[in-house]
Amino acid sequence: MSALSTEQRDLAEAVTDLMAKRSPEAEVRRLMATDTGYDPAVWAELAAMGLLGLAIPEEFGGSGAGAVEVGLVMEAMGRALLCAPYLSTAVLTTHLLAALGDSDEQADVLPRIAAGELITTVAFAEQGSARPPVASTTTARADGSGWRLSGSKTYVLDAASAGRIYVLAGDGVFAVDAGAPGLEVDVLSTVDPTRKQGRVMVNDTPARLVGAAGSGAAALDHALDLAAVALLGEQAGGAMCAMRMAADYAKTRFQFGRAIGSFQAIKHMCADMLLEAESALSAARHVAAAFDAADESRFVDLAAAQAYCSDAFVTVAANSIQVHGGIGFTWEHPAHLYLRRARTDAELFGDPAWHRERYVRLREAQ
Repeated sequence: MSALSTEQRDLAEAVTDLMAKRSPEAEVRRLMATDTGYDPAVWAELAAMGLLGLAIPEEFGGSGAGAVEVGLVMEAMGRALLCAPYLSTAVLTTHLLAALGDSDEQADVLPRIAAGELITTVAFAEQGSARPPVASTTTARADGSGWRLSGSKTYVLDAASAGRIYVLAGDGVFAVDAGAPGLEVDVLSTVDPTRKQGRVMVNDTPARLVGAAGSGAAALDHALDLAAVALLGEQAGGAMCAMRMAADYAKTRFQFGRAIGSFQAIKHMCADMLLEAESALSAARHVAAAFDAADESRFVDLAAAQAYCSDAFVTVAANSIQVHGGIGFTWEHPAHLYLRRARTDAELFGDPAWHRERYVRLREAQ
């Protein structure tokens, strides 16, 4: 893992300070009880700091930063369990539009994303899998100069708050604006209320083709890889916070006249958590640097890191609850919120088993 530059460290510190002020536990709990799950004032602050345009090219109002910078921001957001449509809008949509190469759509949408004026998301998963389907059952038919979509998508990030949804239908990606005829969005009840997901249904809904016909599936796969690199940062940041929360509690919780951290079983558990969290952080930063350098092994490394970081975050968050004992199982304690986020992150772009299988396929192809 290469050392961070001064600018990268300053970025990480600035976002960490912002998260401490804008995403304390009380605010996380307030936002997770809402349907949209974010604060427009905080969203505007993220835009003012340039965080929403971090991965957007300068020509479209962003800063053109790399995967390392986005990963550092996601680390800080993961530590604070920020409730905001950052992954769906500033990361996944941004990379999808770049991969599709539709300059008109980029010029229309990216400056508004960077300015905090438009929330977007991508609808690709269908019932039974969080990955894009081999053959999408969502259909697109030509209608004059436009298109009409019919079908349904699920596990759509921030669907209820998105002003524009990019829908995978067949091998194409189509833009559907909120409020379009035949569009229905339902909020899903999931294990993790801090990250909103929805079901999107289209019934002969008007849409616009984005990019070339037949290029959507490949562009989406590319965008999902880059979004997964960013998600590694969130998983590492969340694991680090859950680990430190447990270690701090072990130092201050006394039983039989001793801090519970002095008991061998707790010591071992905390040491294992530290190893898992630090390894996840190293893996996340290594993969981000590999993508910025266009390293030949970056996709193999990504597959391995996705499987590892997913398992590590879940393990650390679960063990953090164990260290906290009875209080860790209660709704009032924040430990369970990290386990909920860890469980969701581990399924978001495919489960650990899927990533391990991908790792094997890629290694065999080398």
